Amino acid sequence: MSAALAIRPLARPPDATLSVPGSKSISNRAVLLAGLADGRSELSGALFSDDTRYMVEALRALGAGVAADAAAARLVVDGCGGRWPNPHSELYVGNAGTAMRFLVAALCLGDGQHRIDGSARMRERPIGELCDALRQLGAEVTDSGGTPPVTAAGPLHGGRAELSAARSSQFLSALLQVAPYAQTDVTIVLRGEVIAQPYVDMTVALMAQWGVQVGRDGYREFRVLAGQRYRAQRFAIEPDASSAHYFLAAAALTGGQVRVRGLTRSSPQGDVRFADLLARMGAHVAWQPDAIEVRGPAQLDGIDADMNAISDTAPTLAVLAPFASGPVHIRNVAHLRWQESDRLHAVATELARLGVRVDERPDGLSVWPSPITPAAVHTYDDHRIAMAFALIGLKVPGIRIEDPSCVAKTFPDYFERLEELRR
Repeated sequence: MSAALAIRPLARPPDATLSVPGSKSISNRAVLLAGLADGRSELSGALFSDDTRYMVEALRALGAGVAADAAAARLVVDGCGGRWPNPHSELYVGNAGTAMRFLVAALCLGDGQHRIDGSARMRERPIGELCDALRQLGAEVTDSGGTPPVTAAGPLHGGRAELSAARSSQFLSALLQVAPYAQTDVTIVLRGEVIAQPYVDMTVALMAQWGVQVGRDGYREFRVLAGQRYRAQRFAIEPDASSAHYFLAAAALTGGQVRVRGLTRSSPQGDVRFADLLARMGAHVAWQPDAIEVRGPAQLDGIDADMNAISDTAPTLAVLAPFASGPVHIRNVAHLRWQESDRLHAVATELARLGVRVDERPDGLSVWPSPITPAAVHTYDDHRIAMAFALIGLKVPGIRIEDPSCVAKTFPDYFERLEELRR
C-alpha cells in the first residue's frame, strides 16, 4: 500500500493539450497476435504498465522473444507460429484480466501443459465459461470452481462451442484470437447477451489487420477457418481511450477545455463514446482530425445512460454526477461486479463516504446532486476507482486517494499527467 495522495483543486479551469499512453486493450491483443505470428513484429506506441508487463513476461516464459524499450514505447516480438517452444510453464498475471483470459486460451495451442494463476482478487474473477468452451473445442482445461488458477493442455482440436459472454467479452475475444491455430474450423455460438461489444469488434478488426478473417452473424455466431495465420508486421498502437476519458471528464467537471491527441471518432476503442455522454450532459465536444476536445459547461446536466458497451467509464460518470443539476442513472453494467473490484459497490460506498446520495442496484447506480464532504477515498486496489475519484479533488479541497500506486495497472504516471492540467 502506498501513502494516501492529496489532490489539490485547480486554481482555474484548465486549457490543456495532452497525450496519454498506448491502449491497453490494443497492446495486449497485438502482443499476443505477434507472439502467435511467424516472424518478427515491431509494435510502436505500446503501453508499459502492470497489465502489459504480465502479458510480455508470459510470452517470454512460453518461449517467444520479446525485446522492450519503455522509453520509446516499443516492443519487438519474435513469434512462434502458433506453437510455444516451451511446452511447460507456470505463469502469474496478477489481476490482469485480459492477460488471464487471453493466455488461458493460448495455452491450449500445441502439445504442452501449463498452469496460470493470479492475485487473490483474480482467484475470485470468473473464467469458467471460457474453460468450458475450450473443453468443447477439445483442449484439456481445469479451472478451480469457475475461477483461476487454471491448468491447460493442447492440442486445440476445433469444432463447435457454445459460450456465454454475459460476464466478460474477453472470453469471446480469447477464443477468436487462438481459433486460426486449431486443427479444424472453429464455430462459436453465443448464448445470451455479449457485453462490451466494442471490444469484440476491436478483436475482429485486429485479427483482420494481422491477416485472419472472421465470419460472423452479428453477436450470435462467429466462424474462423483453420489454416489461417497471423502475419508479422510493424504495427502502431493508438492512445488509450479509457485513459483519455478522465481528462475529458476533468474539462467537463471544471468548465475548462482539454484536447487529447491521437484519438478520433473512428477509433476502434469503444470508450471514445464517453465523449458523447459528456455532450449529453451539456459539454461541447469537438472531434478533430487527430484529437478529441471537450469544453465544459457552466452546469452539467443529469442523464440516464446504458453503459454496457463502455462500462470502464461508469465510475467516472458516477463521480461527475454529484455536480450535475439532476440525477444520473447508470444502467446495464452488472458485470462491473466481477472486475478488479466490485466496482458498483465500491463506487456507491465511496460516494456515500463523501456525503453523496447514491442508490446501488444489481445492475447499476443512481446518483443525485449532492454537496461533497471531504474524505479519504478507499481504492480497493482498483486503478479505475483511484483515477475516477481523483477528479473530484480537482474541484473540491480535502480529497485524498488511498494507495494511489494502484494506477500502475494501466496508467503508471496518471497523477503526473493530471498535474499537466495546471499549466
